[in-house]
Amino acid sequence: MKRLFFALLLLCATIAAEACTSAIVSGKLTANGRPMLWKNRDTNDQNNRVERVKAHDGLYEFVALFDARDTRDTAAWMGFNEKGFAIMNTASYNLNIDKVPEKDMDKEGLVMRIALERCVTVDDFEQLLNSLPQPRGVEANFGVLDAQGNAAYFETGNYSCTKFDLNDEPSGIMTRTNYSYSGIRDKGYGYIREANEKYLLKKHISKKDITPAVFTEEISRTFYHSLLGMNYNNGSQQYVVDQDFIARSISTASMVIEGVLPGEDPSLTTAWVALGYPPCADVFMCNIGEGGVPKVLNGTGKDNHSPQCDVVNQREAEVFSIKRGSGKSYINLHKLYNDKGTGYCQVLTRKNMQVYAEGYKKLAQRRAMLNNLTTK
Repeated sequence: MKRLFFALLLLCATIAAEACTSAIVSGKLTANGRPMLWKNRDTNDQNNRVERVKAHDGLYEFVALFDARDTRDTAAWMGFNEKGFAIMNTASYNLNIDKVPEKDMDKEGLVMRIALERCVTVDDFEQLLNSLPQPRGVEANFGVLDAQGNAAYFETGNYSCTKFDLNDEPSGIMTRTNYSYSGIRDKGYGYIREANEKYLLKKHISKKDITPAVFTEEISRTFYHSLLGMNYNNGSQQYVVDQDFIARSISTASMVIEGVLPGEDPSLTTAWVALGYPPCADVFMCNIGEGGVPKVLNGTGKDNHSPQCDVVNQREAEVFSIKRGSGKSYINLHKLYNDKGTGYCQVLTRKNMQVYAEGYKKLAQRRAMLNNLTTK
């Protein structure tokens, strides 16, 4: 494993550490009983894409989120494989107290790429982390899920790793932003964003009705600010400062990976992807296998861009339209919510809910077909 890690390290361009807001949800709280991972990705690289990487040399096929500039697909930022193993991360800023050079850091995407190729279970990933040479070159909260319904966060630094098992969490849900619970107290970032997330999820937790759409259509499109006690979605205010909302100008995707029930075929694991700035994004369903990832999400455009991400980036430019001075820090909320109902959030949510309905019909058909095959 050490040889593999160093060999891939030579191929991996340095990737700037990202932020992000995330959650791991037990099937006890979801509408259909299936667990899920969610990540609202924040990064300075606005050009993301989704690719299917075929199985080769004994490694597993997987689907993952990549940066467009990462032309060799060396760093995966969220994904799942043919065995139903799924992984994501959020950067942490309160774990490491060492002096590892910056050039040797930010290897989280590389670790996740290796995991997607090789892991089947949460235990496999724990063994992978323990086998990596130290310092690991990471400071992150890794969230993982497997086809047996096991899930955990691993708060992982250069020389430390603390596991938080979902089975040990009475509420059935865990959240992480940009600090680690096992890290240095009151250091790191994302405290307000996590409070936003918990507030917005509270009603769904009590009703046990969480779906992927709760994350992509509500959590990632709601401009609620827990510290101010304000929700700006009503469109009464045109401009607000882009500070501590879940969706920010550097948000580049909202992605939910929905697992399977115990005993179900792992190939039914599904990702629901809102690529680009989430308030302006369309949702697409992604699965393992040929044709499982819509081509519009692939890096088929100029400079390895996803054509869909380019479309959403153009919409985002209208939301952050003031270019002079500090204007780039202001959100034009009327482009997202307005009295006419023509804001991007309003129009796209209606469209995306239809995508979900059609997608679940297809999943039901696939599930029935697979069940028929196993009973014959």
